[in-house]
Amino acid sequence: MTPADSMDLIPAPRAVERHGAGRVPLDERTTLDAGPGTESTARWLRTALGAATGLPLADGAGPHAIRLRVGEAAARGPEGYRLVVDDTGVLIEGGGPAGVFWGAQTLRQLLGPDAYRKAPVRGEGRWELPYTTVEDTPRFGWRGLLLDVSRHFTPKDDVLRLLDLLAAHKLNVFHFHLTDDQGWRIEIKRHPKLTEVGAWRARTKWGHRASPLWTETPYGGFYTQDDIREIVAYAAERHITVVPEIDLPGHAQAAIAAHPELGNTDVVDTAALVVWDTWGVNPNVLAPTEAVLRFYEGVFEEVLDLFPSTFVHVGGDECPKDQWKASPAAQARIEELGVGDEDGLQSWFIRHFDRWLAARGRRLIGWDEILEGGLADGAAVSSWRGYAGGIAAAEAGHDVVMCPEQHVYLDHRQAPGEDEPVPIGYVRTLEDVYRFEPVPPGLPPEAASHILGTQANVWTEVMENRSRVDYQVFPRLAAFAEVAWSALPAPEARDHADFERRMRTHYRRLDALGVDYRPPAGPHPWQQRPGVLGRPLEGTPPNV
Repeated sequence: MTPADSMDLIPAPRAVERHGAGRVPLDERTTLDAGPGTESTARWLRTALGAATGLPLADGAGPHAIRLRVGEAAARGPEGYRLVVDDTGVLIEGGGPAGVFWGAQTLRQLLGPDAYRKAPVRGEGRWELPYTTVEDTPRFGWRGLLLDVSRHFTPKDDVLRLLDLLAAHKLNVFHFHLTDDQGWRIEIKRHPKLTEVGAWRARTKWGHRASPLWTETPYGGFYTQDDIREIVAYAAERHITVVPEIDLPGHAQAAIAAHPELGNTDVVDTAALVVWDTWGVNPNVLAPTEAVLRFYEGVFEEVLDLFPSTFVHVGGDECPKDQWKASPAAQARIEELGVGDEDGLQSWFIRHFDRWLAARGRRLIGWDEILEGGLADGAAVSSWRGYAGGIAAAEAGHDVVMCPEQHVYLDHRQAPGEDEPVPIGYVRTLEDVYRFEPVPPGLPPEAASHILGTQANVWTEVMENRSRVDYQVFPRLAAFAEVAWSALPAPEARDHADFERRMRTHYRRLDALGVDYRPPAGPHPWQQRPGVLGRPLEGTPPNV
């Protein structure tokens, strides 16, 4: 077996071997022979490849079957697989059901970009697979993407489309950022005002928060509980775990606008608050009361019923302490609880929900600010401000997802210059993302074992619709997917030229999927946003 170097596969598999010039045709005789545990992959193949090829892909064994099997590749782990195309036909064997599904994604790539279309475009042309063996297994078990649907709402059908795009890149975690100051996006039946009031804002800042521009159209949206069930089930069919995020104790103005009693009423007229219409760090945070705990326990009870994910994200980031410092009630609470100061009060919030979730068989995960005031015993950390929080957590024995903003915040601009739409942050090119390394060099092996994986984050303040999200996410998500899946060398030794060569084919796949990615030569005129203020940062981002 030789390393994957000539198949235009993304992410690159561990090894590929070609077997001469032979090919296996896919035609009206082709069937799907689905062994136990592979039924969901058979359904997906019949739906996706059936649409693109026009072939029925009926159930059945025989010499023309695509055989799907679980167990034979167990040594590669549950997500590993072996794909064999030879004179005996086509075989995908996975260490588990997920491995079979990822093998099917590779099979689709081998068929060419037209396999990504929703109807046949070849007429009577033949579909063929080259004689090939692919051996593969992922580097990380957590390969994620966060989508912020609070700042700008993503309709359900577009979420389902994004899940298909994650699956096509062998990503297996969808971090669903459902609540923030600018909108509460999930129906909670015992608290209907959270969506009746909290899902809607009167207007929206257009551009960076320093921009003088506004969109005056009332804005909002939310997912019903049946919408959530559909999203979770759709993801599960694609072996993607949906991790919900309900933000606390900061990023809570939408909740407080719906329920003023949740805020610090002794220092703020919370009844006057509305869902926030601009961006930044908001001073309005939850009050540290037992009533607030009970309210959010009720929220999480409904969330747990909807999301089977072991991990539940509680945010915990960017919680200004000014209101707690000014609040006599909060100061009395600090003294009553014996937590010392406002950082201790935030830690008290997090520790409470860590225990509450653990008692129900779940695990809390939060942004790296949850380290302030003491990390909850069972908590995991999303390290976003850099590597430092993740290093500290891993060395203390806590699990970590690496998602440093300096490297994998896809809302940051992709190139210098005025043509980039609403440019935010440092320049992070396709090559920069390809050279991102989730495990900091020098991290001791025991601590490194706590790096669950990595995640790219998409914050949507300046992404007003699906096309803008596409532009910011692609093509960089393809580079990120290879970092998360493939066994790459050290960043400086990675063959970016070969990746760019493979991307020439991958752009055609994205074209077939209708993705409005950033072209290599720069944005199309319609992708630009002239006159809309961003906040570009110059130079190299700090390595912290």
